[in-house]
Amino acid sequence: MASATLLLGCQASKPHYESLNDYPVKTGSAKEVNYTPQQTKFSLWSPNADSVKLNIYETQAAEEPLQQLWLKRRNDGSWTATVKGDQKGKFYTFLVFDPAGTYEREETPGIFATAVGVNGRRGAIIDMRQTDPQGWSSDQRPAMNRQADAIIYELHHRDYSIHPSSGVQNSGKFLALTEYGTVSPEGLATGIDHLRELGVTHVQILPSYDYGSIDETRLADNRYNWGYDPVNYNVPEGSYSTDPYNPECRIREFKQMILALHKAGIRVILDVVYNHTYDVAHSNFTQTVPGYFYRTREDGSLGNASGCGNETASERPMMRKFMLESIRWWAEEYHLDGFRFDLMAIHDIPTMNAIRAMLDEIDPTILLYGEGWAAETPQLDEALRPVKANCLHMPGIGAFCDELRDGLRGPFYDDHVGAFLAGLPGNEQSIRFGIVGAIEHPGVDLSKVNYSHQPWALQPSQLISYVSCHDDMMLTDRLRASVKPAAKKQKQIDDEQLMRLDKLAQTVVLTSQGLPFLWNGEELMRDKKGVHNSYCSPDSINAIDWTLKARNKDLCNYYAGLIAMRKAHPAFRLGDAELVRNHLTFIDSPDCTVVFRLANHAGGDV
Repeated sequence: MASATLLLGCQASKPHYESLNDYPVKTGSAKEVNYTPQQTKFSLWSPNADSVKLNIYETQAAEEPLQQLWLKRRNDGSWTATVKGDQKGKFYTFLVFDPAGTYEREETPGIFATAVGVNGRRGAIIDMRQTDPQGWSSDQRPAMNRQADAIIYELHHRDYSIHPSSGVQNSGKFLALTEYGTVSPEGLATGIDHLRELGVTHVQILPSYDYGSIDETRLADNRYNWGYDPVNYNVPEGSYSTDPYNPECRIREFKQMILALHKAGIRVILDVVYNHTYDVAHSNFTQTVPGYFYRTREDGSLGNASGCGNETASERPMMRKFMLESIRWWAEEYHLDGFRFDLMAIHDIPTMNAIRAMLDEIDPTILLYGEGWAAETPQLDEALRPVKANCLHMPGIGAFCDELRDGLRGPFYDDHVGAFLAGLPGNEQSIRFGIVGAIEHPGVDLSKVNYSHQPWALQPSQLISYVSCHDDMMLTDRLRASVKPAAKKQKQIDDEQLMRLDKLAQTVVLTSQGLPFLWNGEELMRDKKGVHNSYCSPDSINAIDWTLKARNKDLCNYYAGLIAMRKAHPAFRLGDAELVRNHLTFIDSPDCTVVFRLANHAGGDV
């Protein structure tokens, strides 16, 4: 490998690398800004650059830089500079120059900005300790002995609190989950009190880093998005803060949310999307090191396993380093308790195992799971993909069980096709497979399981047990679309039949040996007016109407009762494959029924 010399960036010659695989790996931290009151150190990794310029701005809106510096090249492919004096409150960007000093790229805050201005276009120089809310230094993760004890509730910030009936002042914001005593018009608990009342152990928040589809300067437009379009991976999203122009505000308010949930006894999981970026041409990855962070096909075109026009290359050393340090940043700086990986199968097994090992050093009860599939075939050897079948090679990493999901309600590809809940036979073994946690079990006929004919979990806690989530119909909508009404004259099932089937579905989920997973509002019998993919639908589709809680109080109480039962009886969460095989047996029963027994004081139960 060619070596690089330590010279002024505008004078140094660029080392020659035969391929992207020859690029050196940055030593030390992947972070690019290190602030102290005495000086701020900058370090950008861009091994193929001719030169790199640092721009420092007095404000995020300033047209001209207050100061410009050429960075110095180092042997590890990074460029560095130190700016003396207290730079707090200023903003910065990097400009990376290509051959002959020709500017072909845009200004960028780098790939590892930890504070940004509005819309994330410029990095911000701040003192992170000044973003810590009162009590942050003594914050602790709520007690949890084993991953198997988790009960997960998926939540979107805007869905959960934007409707006027939520009674929340900071509706649609991080701070909505810090407000105690909020109630619906009927006086029933909403917000964080509802979560406590329900009894879940974890809240999984949809992507909450800085993402691209919402213009933070035009929040009055009330645009909606789930957030699967990453821009700056290591900074909270500004539209969920009360002041997106203030770089410290979004960080402090995110921490306030974590602190409040922890005090309520609820852990927090972040949905992370390292598999693709909002776009390629304007991404911070491209502005910093073109081509390196993305996979391509043999013809040179971009891979598209994400279905969003690109896929990242986690197997490359600096992308792997970036992901590891990013996860560590969120776990340590923000005290997060788990990570849900979007389209996890796009990444590679060694990277996922390295993340698990790192999290084990921090706290082995931190959850790590994801979608064991991709939107299209990744440009990566099949044996290296973290698909469900390869969970056998990823101990401590879980995956969503679409075998159970579709065995209950019908296939993802057709909302009008039913399954077990519609009274259709042939799905019993898929449900058994989900109940035991996708492990090898003598009571499951694998030849009749819908998608997997082999067990894919080493331990039952690797399976995420669910029947609905954000990127799908609400369970109520799906049941209305796929289940025939009892009376021939009815066009759809009535509310009584709907509630019985809803209860049945979640009874399976919450008594299975995997980790149960609920989508916000299902316990209220919420619907989305039949919309399947509501990622950019208006609030009229996505917002939770909290008056439903009074109308469907029986259902809400049933969910809470199931959760309480699961917590009270360790037999439902054995957490060990051998214990499940020893204590859980299935009883022969007619078609369209599944019967199982947990015997002999399973898990010490009485």
